Amino acid sequence: MSFLLPILTTKHEVDMAIRDTLDKVLVLRFGRASDLTCLQLDDILVKSARETSKFAEVALVDIDADEIQVYVKYFDVTLIPSTIFFFNAHHMKMDSRSADHTKWVGSFQSKQDFIDVVEAIYRGAMKGKFIVTCPLPPERIPKFQLLFRDV
Repeated sequence: MSFLLPILTTKHEVDMAIRDTLDKVLVLRFGRASDLTCLQLDDILVKSARETSKFAEVALVDIDADEIQVYVKYFDVTLIPSTIFFFNAHHMKMDSRSADHTKWVGSFQSKQDFIDVVEAIYRGAMKGKFIVTCPLPPERIPKFQLLFRDV
């Protein structure tokens, strides 16, 4: 399924996507095509593409590509899949009642959950916000343990 979405493997490609996606939410899924949870998320992303096409662009970022490591470190992508959102080149954050507001960690339970999250980010961004509240109920938000390095 992931062959239906663009796959970014260089820093330049990611930079261009962030810079050139205007008036839409840019959804970057950091992960591996071989990971089962990434494949589950990719399936949801592909199935949601038509419904979100007016307000979002989706791309996959290969976490193992050498040139991508600057982003992996910058966004502290330690768990995959990690999904990061941008709007007009601004990093969009989401309060999903977890310790990390910078990214969505894990998959979404359904296509509608993904659509709801991206729509909430888009609506917040259109109002000038850089952080929005997650519209999903707590039981539909993946739980994860944050790992801190060098603490």
